[in-house]
Amino acid sequence: MNFGRLVKLRWLFSRRSVTIGRKPKLKNWLRLRVRNGSVVAGDRLSTRCGVILDAQTGHIRIGSDVSINDYSILLGHGGIEIGDNVRIAAHVVISSFEHGFDDPSMPIRLQPLTKKKIVIGDDVWIGAGAKILAGSQIAPGCVIGANSVLKGATVPFGVYVGSPARLIKVRGKSPDETTPA
Repeated sequence: MNFGRLVKLRWLFSRRSVTIGRKPKLKNWLRLRVRNGSVVAGDRLSTRCGVILDAQTGHIRIGSDVSINDYSILLGHGGIEIGDNVRIAAHVVISSFEHGFDDPSMPIRLQPLTKKKIVIGDDVWIGAGAKILAGSQIAPGCVIGANSVLKGATVPFGVYVGSPARLIKVRGKSPDETTPA
């Protein structure tokens, strides 16, 4: 990848910690931030304006033919793995860690973080404004509806909506064949 041509992008990393495959389409103001982690992306990664990929002390691994739309944020402290042919709409937040808050005698900012890996399977569509929380496992073929908040595991080809996200149907089956989780 020729980093010299990406003049309007913000790159805050050692180039050894970032690998991007062939034929990327990276729009202006992509922010890649890597502290002690890494970002690895497959071929044909497409990002729109304002995308933040912040590996922090974890890793972000992105498959091939993935699009990440405007102002979406991926925080990889606990690790994020994204399969092939995934579509991430605008304003999505994927955060692989949580702040501790159990001890009321201590400020939240001083309490320990809990890091939990997020795995997103192949052929997933995450709708605009959705939040994917630490420890989530999205099975292949799923759709996560706009503004949904997902924490936990999904079934393959499930369509999830709401806050918290719940299964409303399975792709390819009629609604009466779907058993809600």
